[in-house]
Amino acid sequence: MKGIILAGGLGTRLSPLTKITNKHLLPIYDKPMIYYPLQTLVNAGIEDIMVVTGGNNAGDFLKLLGNGKEFGLKWLRYAYQEGEGGIADALSLAEHFAEGEKILVMLGDNVIEKNIIDPVRKFKEQDGGAKILLKEVDNPRDYGVAVLERDRVAMIIEKPEVPPTNYAVIGIYMYDARVFDMVRNLAPSARGELEITDVNNMYIKTGDMTYDFLDGWWADAGSSIDGCFQVSQRVAEGGANKV
Repeated sequence: MKGIILAGGLGTRLSPLTKITNKHLLPIYDKPMIYYPLQTLVNAGIEDIMVVTGGNNAGDFLKLLGNGKEFGLKWLRYAYQEGEGGIADALSLAEHFAEGEKILVMLGDNVIEKNIIDPVRKFKEQDGGAKILLKEVDNPRDYGVAVLERDRVAMIIEKPEVPPTNYAVIGIYMYDARVFDMVRNLAPSARGELEITDVNNMYIKTGDMTYDFLDGWWADAGSSIDGCFQVSQRVAEGGANKV
């Protein structure tokens, strides 16, 4: 199973900090933001990882991370996303890297308290399809929201005005090799991007989506400057990526 960290975008919600750097290089307490998703994948036993980034500061990721030696990796791959095509567009750049294997995709601004070892193990044993991780939140209108029917996901609604549940789909997704065909069949959304929610709903329609609830806290460190500050406080008080 291979890992992909998506670390592109303009980071406008963190402006003016992002006028001179990529948001995933900003500090969360005592480490750059990108360190947290990278450590999450390593803790889950994933050793073959690609970082997808873009913009004027893409080369800084190579300066910072090198071949991933600091994380115990033998090598670290990189891909460059031109423009702002959305999460699914960024994912499409990793098709050759995936080589038909199952993949774990994590957004580069997501920070978790504990680990995803158990969900990853379950997905490795799963007969294809996809898996998402959910977390109950107080502000579901800011996220993709999952509607559950017994033991299955019925649908995911992106940033609903009236959320049917408070189960947010966090930025950790697991897919089989069909995901790249699904991305090719996507139509851009109203904001001109290829949406990962549309990919997830494709798996739901075929009955191939499973889910787990994340253990411990989760935070989107790239949501706002206040959010970035609050995540730093959480990490300072109790740490992150606990195994």
